[in-house]
Amino acid sequence: MATQGNKKLAAERRAELAAKQAAMARAEKRRKVMFGTGAGVLVAVLVVALVLLNISRNHTDQAASVASSQTGESNLLAPVWTGLDGQVIDGVGVNSMEQTAYHIHAHLAIYVNGKQMTVPYGIGIQQPWSTTSDGNGGEFVESGAAFYYLHTHDDSGVIHIESPTTQTYKLGQFFAEWNQTLSATQIGTHTGNVTAYVNGTKYTGNPADITLSSHAVIQLDLGTVVAPAPYAFASGL
Repeated sequence: MATQGNKKLAAERRAELAAKQAAMARAEKRRKVMFGTGAGVLVAVLVVALVLLNISRNHTDQAASVASSQTGESNLLAPVWTGLDGQVIDGVGVNSMEQTAYHIHAHLAIYVNGKQMTVPYGIGIQQPWSTTSDGNGGEFVESGAAFYYLHTHDDSGVIHIESPTTQTYKLGQFFAEWNQTLSATQIGTHTGNVTAYVNGTKYTGNPADITLSSHAVIQLDLGTVVAPAPYAFASGL
């Protein structure tokens, strides 16, 4: 027959066992909660990573596609530079939207040994882009990740100067956004004597210093000199 002491000892052991089981249950619950939270965080991280990877791939694919299509043009001086990433380029700023406080246009024509070269669309517009047809068999950049204050929407040679403040910009700054060299002896990768005209008048000095003024018609001839030609800006420009 169990003594009073034995009964007390058994009760204490049962209580101890119950406490241990409760502690184990609480630990297991915490483990499951932590695992579930960790799994949720991991899933969220993976989703974000996949979205960023997809954006990066789309950006890379578009850049490669644009570079490939533009490089395929035999008269293209150079494709757009895909290194624009919101950094200030040679003193030229950038904004997520086009600026209209100071809004003028200039035109640039380039000839290398008598052959006219194409100034590509998208210079100064950070990718990815949204493009549409320009109505002449080319592309027109409607929107982009960001707009530098000097940029091109199409390959007509029209440079858009759109800045939040009135400021004097130079042709060399536009070439810097293009990541191309411009000097008295070089245009892009082509070297030789450079003759420059502004509004039909020969320009003396470094062509990189030419001011991008309203409706300035700029022509650069490397090697063979081509008679300067006028340019008619479209209505509204």
